Amino acid sequence: MHHHLHGSYDLLLVLFSYLVATVASYTVLDLIGRISTSSGMQRWGWVAFGAVGMGLGVWSMHFVGMLAFSLSTPVAYNLEMVILSVVVIIAAAFIALIIVGQSKLTIPRLITGGMLLATGISVMHYTGMAAMQINITYDPLFFSLSIVIAIIASNVALWLSFFLHQGKERNKIWVKLVSSFIMGAAVAGMHYTGMHAAQFEMRAESDMVHGVMLDQTFLPYLIAGATLFTLGLSIFGIYISNRLSKKDSEILQNERWYKSLFENNQDGIISIDNDLNIIDYNMAITELTGLPGSWFRGNSIINLLPFVVEEELERTREMLYKSLHGEMQNYPSAIIHQLGHRVDINVVNVPVNVNGQIVGSYIIAKDVTEEKAAKEQIQHLAFHDELTGLPNRRWFNQGLAQKIESGSGRFTVMVMDMDRFKLINDSLGHTYGDLFLQEVSRRIQTCIRDFDMTLSRMGGDEFTLLCDGIYGEEEITEITVRIIEAVAVPYRLKENDFYVTTSIGIAVYPEHGSDAVQLLQNADTAMYEVKKNGKNGYQYYTKELHALLQEKIQLEGDLRQALTQGQLFLDYQPQADAGTNQIIGVEALVRWQHPTKGILSPGVFIPIAEETAMIYELGTWVLREACRQMKAWHDAGGPLITVSVNLSSQQFHQANLTTYIKDILEETKLESRYLELEITESMMMDPKVSSSILNELSESGIRISLDDFGTGYSSLSYLKLLPIHKLKIDRSFIRDITQNVNDKAIVATIISMAKHLNMDVIAEGIETKEQLDILVDNDCSEIQGYYYSRPLSASDVEAMFLSDRKLQPLQSDRA
Repeated sequence: MHHHLHGSYDLLLVLFSYLVATVASYTVLDLIGRISTSSGMQRWGWVAFGAVGMGLGVWSMHFVGMLAFSLSTPVAYNLEMVILSVVVIIAAAFIALIIVGQSKLTIPRLITGGMLLATGISVMHYTGMAAMQINITYDPLFFSLSIVIAIIASNVALWLSFFLHQGKERNKIWVKLVSSFIMGAAVAGMHYTGMHAAQFEMRAESDMVHGVMLDQTFLPYLIAGATLFTLGLSIFGIYISNRLSKKDSEILQNERWYKSLFENNQDGIISIDNDLNIIDYNMAITELTGLPGSWFRGNSIINLLPFVVEEELERTREMLYKSLHGEMQNYPSAIIHQLGHRVDINVVNVPVNVNGQIVGSYIIAKDVTEEKAAKEQIQHLAFHDELTGLPNRRWFNQGLAQKIESGSGRFTVMVMDMDRFKLINDSLGHTYGDLFLQEVSRRIQTCIRDFDMTLSRMGGDEFTLLCDGIYGEEEITEITVRIIEAVAVPYRLKENDFYVTTSIGIAVYPEHGSDAVQLLQNADTAMYEVKKNGKNGYQYYTKELHALLQEKIQLEGDLRQALTQGQLFLDYQPQADAGTNQIIGVEALVRWQHPTKGILSPGVFIPIAEETAMIYELGTWVLREACRQMKAWHDAGGPLITVSVNLSSQQFHQANLTTYIKDILEETKLESRYLELEITESMMMDPKVSSSILNELSESGIRISLDDFGTGYSSLSYLKLLPIHKLKIDRSFIRDITQNVNDKAIVATIISMAKHLNMDVIAEGIETKEQLDILVDNDCSEIQGYYYSRPLSASDVEAMFLSDRKLQPLQSDRA
């Protein structure tokens, strides 16, 4: 009959067994991560090392746990079975580590490895139990529970190892420690659950197998200590290995980063040694040079120098050798591509320093062809006119200053301004104005093609010509005349011919100015003198012109004061009906009562007003005063006649012209039908622009008179397109009408045409009875001129026609 034996546990050894299980668990968690990052023979070495460490750790925990249990009678152990239990757990751990030691752990792998490890632990445990020379029976419930715990512990252990491998480095140690305590508890729990399931009975003497009696006093501590020492060494070994592996990994990663930067860099890179041999290159350098990769392999950098352009060769060679002496170099260069085109490059030579020794150099070449072209384009635009491609004001000023500083002696400066350009620009628009300027620049360049002269566009329609001192006054004059003739050839714009002339001022260094500012100013003065004298010509600067310029500057300042101090006034020249001698209208003519120069005519100050934009303020005053005066005469009982006011081109093209004039009429209370605006043919160059303005004015009741008819260059087609009420025959046709049959025929034609177009017609400049008779015979009865009256002051007009509404012709002819 068998008697159940009861035993007790040594709690210190139980604690030691748990400590062994925990340390073994920590070792396993460390190892699996190391295995997953290894490859080749190194991987197999770590798997074997891990299997032994894991197996011995789990087995030691088991064996110490068994020795911690003391029965009431000594128990011998079968050493073969003990050794078998060790082999089983090591083999199971080896296979499990192979299965789960991958960079990516799948669920099937996890379950397979976990089940295999659980089997190994269970077999190891119960094989070790079987080594005891005593009868053992097991409680089925706790036996099964121990197996389940083994399965759960194995799978959790493997999953935690995978989790730790994927996690962040800074959290791994703490998670690993916590995980080790959990796993240690699970492994120990499996062992002590299995021990709890066991019931011990003494065997019969005949059933006893000879075994080894183990010392339970010192042996457990020896095994536990040796195992902990071994596992500690393993952990330390793993730590050192991880550190070395991390270092290797960092080095490898840095190499990969460098390689990626080297190979994928958009700039061409060549690395050379101190013997100038090419040891590496990237694909960008093959694209930059057009040379194949095979050309660079084993070649010398010296053999690349023949591809450098000749003017950069010496500097490139010099910089290359400097870099081999430890000096980094950065310089521009250029090579000839294999396809034959030039490639501008920026080269950086970077010395390679290893342990304080220069072992070679990196040559980094960047393609800057487009960048250089863009910079050159920007530089070109900075010193050249975008429209004509000519040097601009900045270039001219620098060139002029350099010529003076060089002390090269005498040279000439011409300033050219296109007459009537503003007319084209305002009437046809800026597009046609640009086309005109381009054509002008081409014509002038053609004239100076064979001479050492530089043409510049200063802005707008102003050009300058810088002439070398080798040309005397005779040659300069010849070239000037040639330019004037070339510019005067008609320009075909918008299906019409336009006639433009040029005014040229000439100054000679150093006679006419010792510095650039004075020289240009004096050339300008000469040019404005040409304009003043009828334009279309040239003028050399003289001291007398300087006095005229100063007077003009003074007049400009005085004119600004005249507008604010009431120095302007209006005269009115009557317009008469030759049949009745009655006044049918007056033309308002502005005058300036200068405080020191007396009364100045419009011809003196109107050009100044147009140049300085004072024409808007001046024109507004004239229009307002003329309307106010005519309304006053109407209110005083005078005849209901019209007042004519001249509009300049600038006024005509100003924005909201109709609204601006309506406001003046509303302010002065003059009815619109008593206002007549005189415009010139030059304002009609673009009927599309002019028609909208004139239609608005005509619809408002304002009458339109075409002044100086027959003297312009534009088409007569606008007569049928535009709402014009009256033609005014210019005095240039009237002056010689009694002697010149052509003038007489032109006047007769104009009158007949106007009548057929249902337009009124008036002739100006009538001074003699003979001129009047010819006009009356041709059915023109509206007359303006000295024959009836000079321009009169407002008071003289009142005295004449408020009392007697008829004009008396002068008694003496003015033939």
